[in-house]
Amino acid sequence: MNLVRRAGTPLPAYRPGSFKDGFARLVDNMFQDFFAPLAQGGNAMDGSTGMPRLDMTESEQAYDIQAEMPGVDKEDLKVAIDGTRVTIEGECRKANERREGENVVYSERSARKYVRSFTLPTEIDDTAAQARLENGVLHLTLPKKQGKGARRLEIH
Repeated sequence: MNLVRRAGTPLPAYRPGSFKDGFARLVDNMFQDFFAPLAQGGNAMDGSTGMPRLDMTESEQAYDIQAEMPGVDKEDLKVAIDGTRVTIEGECRKANERREGENVVYSERSARKYVRSFTLPTEIDDTAAQARLENGVLHLTLPKKQGKGARRLEIH
């Protein structure tokens, strides 16, 4: 660990409790990443299945989601919308091409599958939903289904 302060770098702001909160979040993420593949039928040790990390914002009209999908081509990506349920699936295929006479010294890359499913509080208008993959990040715009509004019942 380097404890020498480099010239020109500001000291981080002190926030009481921020280390504890950040550490708790780190531990939670670690356990989610480790155990999620087991729930999805994968193997946590070989890294074969993972949950893509995502950010979500909401406006009056839509949900905007950015999900990390490193190494996934758009042909290997699937987004399913069923009412309020959204499922993102993607697969990163390992480059297995080996040339004749090639001696692999070290290989860490492997095929990996990403699966993430979540439920939103509002039904999605799947006919107007949009998706694009840019620099390994999947961008989803999921418009909320516009209801007819509240209907007033006449009391007899």
